[in-house]
Amino acid sequence: MNGILETLAGINDIVNTFVWTKVGVWLLLVVGVIMTVLTGFFQVTHIGHWMKKTIGSLFDSKVKGHTKEKASISQFQALCTALAATVGVGNIAGVAAAIMSGGPGAVFWMWVAAFFGMMTNYSENTLGIYFRRKNKAGEWSGGAMYYLEDGLGGYKGMKVVGKVLAIIFAICAALASFGIGNMGQVNKIVVNFTSAFDIRLLSKYVLYTSADGSGTITLYHLIVGIVLMLLVGFIILGGLKRIASVAENIVPFMVVAFVLGSLIIIFKNVMHVGPAFAAIFSSAFTGRAAWGGVTGLALKQVITMGCKRGVFSNEAGLGSSVMVHSNSNVLEPVKQGIWGIFEVFADTIIVCTMTALTILTSGVVDLSTGVAVTDNDSTLVAEAFNTVFKFGKFEFGRYFIALAILLFAFTTILGWSHYGSKAVEYLAGELAPVVTIIYKIIFVLMIVLGAIMTSSLAWDISDTFNGMMMLPNLIGVLAMSPLVMKLTKNYVDRRIKGKTDVRPMLSHFKEIEEENIKKIAETGEE
Repeated sequence: MNGILETLAGINDIVNTFVWTKVGVWLLLVVGVIMTVLTGFFQVTHIGHWMKKTIGSLFDSKVKGHTKEKASISQFQALCTALAATVGVGNIAGVAAAIMSGGPGAVFWMWVAAFFGMMTNYSENTLGIYFRRKNKAGEWSGGAMYYLEDGLGGYKGMKVVGKVLAIIFAICAALASFGIGNMGQVNKIVVNFTSAFDIRLLSKYVLYTSADGSGTITLYHLIVGIVLMLLVGFIILGGLKRIASVAENIVPFMVVAFVLGSLIIIFKNVMHVGPAFAAIFSSAFTGRAAWGGVTGLALKQVITMGCKRGVFSNEAGLGSSVMVHSNSNVLEPVKQGIWGIFEVFADTIIVCTMTALTILTSGVVDLSTGVAVTDNDSTLVAEAFNTVFKFGKFEFGRYFIALAILLFAFTTILGWSHYGSKAVEYLAGELAPVVTIIYKIIFVLMIVLGAIMTSSLAWDISDTFNGMMMLPNLIGVLAMSPLVMKLTKNYVDRRIKGKTDVRPMLSHFKEIEEENIKKIAETGEE
């Protein structure tokens, strides 16, 4: 059995390296740069507009208010549900892992990936709204599989190619949802929670110890897993409306709490902010020279780690969040694309930067040598918080990070459950109503498995599937780049320049476009 697992792990490593290191990271940057240029650096030239239409509109009832339509959720709920899936363990453990593996310079490349990723995410979500359609239950269905099939497949001689890539994307998304979006998140929750809040009465009962001694499963792990299963099951079996409702209540709270906690540490160590930024910028381009001889980093490793962890965090380019953004009650494709820009901004530029500065200013990592106080990524952030929030034997920093990971990972599970169900819905066709229910039941049951697993192979493979869903998605975005340009120009002409003689471009389907134009005329929506 061990031989089979080793062989499987070896094959996965080869595929993962090719998908992520050899192709994926560089394709992500290229697509991000291309979409940024083609849209006229929209994230910079129209920063005032997209800020006003996102964070500046949170008190607008049209944006935040709940919709009575079964087919959709509010724009704010769509954002929160997307952030629920993206603001996760990657924002804590992922950033720490990037710094530990790639040095402070990895943070710079996370910013670069995020800057260009804003327009990749913008393009994905714009296309998601443009190509979405309603399913038999009257709900919106959108995602990369639809703009691959109808968009790329609409080009002469590309029908089969578009359909094949759409199927590959949907299969990989469904499979990845069980690992990265489920078992991996659950495992992080259980390990951190049971460690921070140990209940000896439960943890003393050992159920299983791995052959190599790398992991021990106790009754405590199992009980936490069962509780998580029941909570997640109650929420996701209630449908997207319930998932969105939970997300809009948890996500803003957890992001604000984490940012405030980080700011307290950063302000306490304000004299180290300058050296931290100096380390970020200097080691971003010089690798080994700036980070010391201990780690011996190559510049390529710094860039790869930064970009890869950035994508893990904000998911720009994966095509995943498109599946929930497409459920928004928005009528304009570009308006939801703008929320995609803000999603990446909030996830990486704000939350990930807070994590990075907390680590680099608190002294838990030596800026000159790269030596950290611990070799565990989650523990490193906890140690950073403990430098301020530790009082005697009470390690409140450790407790805070355990709870943060609990909330971050829990909401990620909810978001990915929707992604997986939409991918399965596409693959199932006529059988979608029944198959998606079966998928959700299996997804819920897998939570317990994630709680009692000691091997990382399951989510290592899911990491590979994540990369494999990214490749067809980016091909689709590139193929549809002329359309994204047209949609952007159409929106800018009408909504920013105020031209009244330009006909709106709202949907690939004429009947939906006509219906949306009529709604805009009736409501005066801007």
